[in-house]
Amino acid sequence: MSYAPEGQQHQPYRREGQSPQPPYGEPYGQPYGQQPHGQSPYAEPYDGPTRAYDRPPQGQWEQEQWAEQPEPPRRRSRGKRWLIAGVSVLALAGIAAGVMAYYEIPPFTDKGSAVSFGPGGGGKESGQGGAGAQQPANSKMLMPTGPAADFKNSMTLADGTHVAVTTLDGKKSGFKGKVWVWAPKEYNDPKFAKSGFPVMIALPGGAGYPSNYWMGTDLGLQTSISKWYAEGKSKPFLLAMPVLNPGPDDKGVYWDGSDIPGQPKMGTWLTEDVPDLMKANFRTVKSRDGWAFMGSSTGGFAGMKAVLKHPDKFKAVIASGPDIVPDSSLWKGHDKEKAENNPELLAKQLIDTKGPDVYIAFQVGDNESNKKTLPDVQKFVATFGNKGPVHTSLRVIPGGQHNAKTYVPNMGEGPIQYISKVMEGPVE
Repeated sequence: MSYAPEGQQHQPYRREGQSPQPPYGEPYGQPYGQQPHGQSPYAEPYDGPTRAYDRPPQGQWEQEQWAEQPEPPRRRSRGKRWLIAGVSVLALAGIAAGVMAYYEIPPFTDKGSAVSFGPGGGGKESGQGGAGAQQPANSKMLMPTGPAADFKNSMTLADGTHVAVTTLDGKKSGFKGKVWVWAPKEYNDPKFAKSGFPVMIALPGGAGYPSNYWMGTDLGLQTSISKWYAEGKSKPFLLAMPVLNPGPDDKGVYWDGSDIPGQPKMGTWLTEDVPDLMKANFRTVKSRDGWAFMGSSTGGFAGMKAVLKHPDKFKAVIASGPDIVPDSSLWKGHDKEKAENNPELLAKQLIDTKGPDVYIAFQVGDNESNKKTLPDVQKFVATFGNKGPVHTSLRVIPGGQHNAKTYVPNMGEGPIQYISKVMEGPVE
C-alpha cells in the first residue's frame, strides 16, 4: 500500500515532464476565453507551450507540425475514477478491519461481550437457572441452581461455540480467581434441551496462573472433544478450566492443588467452588457419574488426587505425565496434611474401605523430561491398579514428551474412551 509522509498529500504517479492534471472542468492550457487567436473555444484544448516567446509567429499557426507534438493524456471518465476510488476505499477498509480483528479491537471482535449458554445455561442474558427451576424429582439431570455468573467471551470457535471467562469468588475456599468454561454445540441442540451434561475439570501443568492453557485454541482440546463425540469416542463434556495456583510459579513454588496450611485453599477451590460454579450455570448430572478431571503434569497429579480423595463426588480422571506423590516445598512442617493428599495412601485407603469405584486413565510419554515419571506411574498401576475399586489404564506414548501438545491427540487413542464408558450424560 502506497503512502505519503505524515501531513503530505499523496500525489498520483505521472511520467517525467508531465504537468499535473488540472482540476476537473478546466481545459488543458489557457482558461476558457483566452484561447489562441482564431481557435474556437470548443476546439480540442491546447497543451503546447503557453509562454508568448514559445508560440509560433502569427500566420504560421497552420504550418506547425502538430502531429509531432505529444498527444495530451486523456482524462479518465468520472465513472471510472469513482470506481477506482471506491475499490481503494473498500480495500483499505478491509485491511483496517483485519488489523483490528487481529488485535481484538471492537467492533471487529466479540471478545469481551456477554455470553449466554442458551436455555437453562449460564450467563446473565439467559434468564434461566435458579433454585426455583422445575424438574422431575426422579430426574438424573440437575437444573442450574444459580446465581448466574457474569461470563465474558474469551474466544469464538469455528463451530460458533464460545470459550467464556468469569472471576469466581470462591465461597468455600476464600480464593478468588478466573475460570474459563466451554459448552459443546450439543448443549444448545433442541434434542438435549432437557438433558444434563457431564463436566470435565481440566487442569494445566506448570504455573497454572494467571491463566489455564486449556482455554486457548492452539492445543485443540475443545475441538477434539467435539470430534471425539462425533466419532463415538467421548461424552460431550462441559469444560471448566480454572487457574490451578493462586499466584505465579516463583522459583518452582506450587500448591499441589491442595489445602496446604497457611496457604490459599486450592484443594477446596478445585473440588468445591469450581463444581458449584458449573452447577449454578449449566444443566449438569446430579450424580458423581457425570464428574471427571483431566490434567497434565502437576495438574494431572491434582486431578488424580481429587478423584481418590473425593470418590463420592468424582468418578474418573485422565492423568497425563503426572507426579504420583505431593512434593511442593510448601508442605514443609505439615507432614500429616501432606499424607492426607498423597495418592498412594489415598488409593490404599480406598481399597481397604472398599469405597466407590474410580477410574484413572494414565498416559505418559516414553521421552518425558523427568525420567522417573513413567517408572513411577508403572509402579502405581502395578501396586494399586485394578485392585478393588481402583481401576487404571496406561497408555505409553511412543516418542511422547512432557507437554500438552503430546497429550491432547493421544487422549483420543484410549484415555477418553476409557473414562467415557463409565460416565453418564447427557441424561434427563
